Amino acid sequence: MAIIETEKLTYTYPGAEKTSIENISIKIEEGEFVLLTGPSGCGKTTLCRCFNGLIPHFYEGKLEGKIQVVGLDVVKHPIHELAKHVGLVFQNPENQLFALSVEKDVAFGLENLGIPRKEIRQRVDWALKTTDIYHLRERPPYELSGGQQQRVAIASVLAMQPEVMVLDEPTSFLDPLGAKRIFEDIHKLNKELGITIILVEHRLDLTAKYANRIIIMDNGKVILNGKPREILDSEKARLIGIGIPKVTRLYQFLNGKGMRLNYVPLSSEEMAKKLKEVFKQ
Repeated sequence: MAIIETEKLTYTYPGAEKTSIENISIKIEEGEFVLLTGPSGCGKTTLCRCFNGLIPHFYEGKLEGKIQVVGLDVVKHPIHELAKHVGLVFQNPENQLFALSVEKDVAFGLENLGIPRKEIRQRVDWALKTTDIYHLRERPPYELSGGQQQRVAIASVLAMQPEVMVLDEPTSFLDPLGAKRIFEDIHKLNKELGITIILVEHRLDLTAKYANRIIIMDNGKVILNGKPREILDSEKARLIGIGIPKVTRLYQFLNGKGMRLNYVPLSSEEMAKKLKEVFKQ
């Protein structure tokens, strides 16, 4: 069942002459982990803003085509209604954090929806424990590290219990180790809670192994859409200029030298396992 579906979705920002996204027709199934990538400025963030209604309800401009999220027509339903189903985590967590304590930030969205106080307490505690920051609940967000702030931002969205979580480059301010931990948390939410994940990310080395599907955009259009191993091994993906994982490039090199590995590895662990099998033969 498609939880998000677009048909010829096209959008132009106010005052712009060129479309930001053009003729986007995709389906995202319930429970999928979708990796959305492409060169900077290709329209990824704009597409994400359509998923939760920021476009067209906050950013006006011209929206054409159709988009449905959780069975709701985005154009006909306000942001506050869509927020119950779709959570958006911004690139910079400081843009989402403004309260004097972590737990107040996590509770903010629930309070605005008029959720009963007892349920707010339960949801906040659950979200803080799920993201492993319960011990930080009384700390001011501005005193936290970048990785901790990002977990708070994720917890604030998670407390809303959305069916879909959209994360727009959530680790762009983190080092590789901090980014790895955040990606592991996101993968856990997908597997254990069944939340549909749409992750906008350039660090394919760290994220490709988690994805069920990869969508690559360029110049406002979807260029490639399919299974990670097939997409990342394609010549078209290489020519677009995305960061093909190093292990995938190594696989291509070894195949060119006559060492057939049978499948495209998406992580160093997969590559190591396959090489051990080859050298045992």
